[in-house]
Amino acid sequence: MSFTGGAAPVKDLLGPLRERAGFRRRFPGSAAYNPTLEYAMSTGAVIAVVLVIVVALIAVAAVLLVMDRSRKLQARFGPEYQRMIGAGENRRAVERELRDRERRHRELHVRPLAPEAHDRFAKEWADVQEAFIDAPQGAVADADDLVVRLMHERGYPTHDYDQRVKDLSVDHGHSLEHYRAAHDVLARAEERQATTEDLRSAMVHYRAIFEELLGRSSNVRPDDSEVRSDKPAPRPNSRQM
Repeated sequence: MSFTGGAAPVKDLLGPLRERAGFRRRFPGSAAYNPTLEYAMSTGAVIAVVLVIVVALIAVAAVLLVMDRSRKLQARFGPEYQRMIGAGENRRAVERELRDRERRHRELHVRPLAPEAHDRFAKEWADVQEAFIDAPQGAVADADDLVVRLMHERGYPTHDYDQRVKDLSVDHGHSLEHYRAAHDVLARAEERQATTEDLRSAMVHYRAIFEELLGRSSNVRPDDSEVRSDKPAPRPNSRQM
């Protein structure tokens, strides 16, 4: 049997198989070379790579944006942010709530005190603190009322305690625990469950939030338990001893 004339038929049979399997030669000068198809495939590959890069950049930008928002909320709300997270609330829900507080706060007309109002409130606080000596529980109640009136003077809504806390948290998140602690003691005092030392601590806490609302910096820490006075303690008279 002669195979001399069988080479061409075998080649012709393999050609379609190669093309079907994707082995067509695309070299210039070959019969299967298609420059238009080659260019289209190269352009498509470039577009695919660019799309992947763009999507990756968008994803990175989104993550950075979320992280930046979180940092800003933590810086603004301070302990209030940590308290809400520590209470077991979902971080996303916490941040959504804090952003809602910011939006509400922007709609308020919070303003600084006029000089005469500043002096009036400062004098009222001095009177309340002095009254603590003879009537601790009454002085604590007066301190709470004074803080609420000061908030009202500054433009805060004051009809509801929980809402007052939320509104204060936006600009006074670092002092908010003072207000909570003082209000808690006042509630226990109304039930006759607060000691004199508790009431003294409440006055310290009220003073911290009062001074911040008044526009004076306060170095009172949440765990302070002593009502301090600007006046020095009187010295004992040696002649009377």
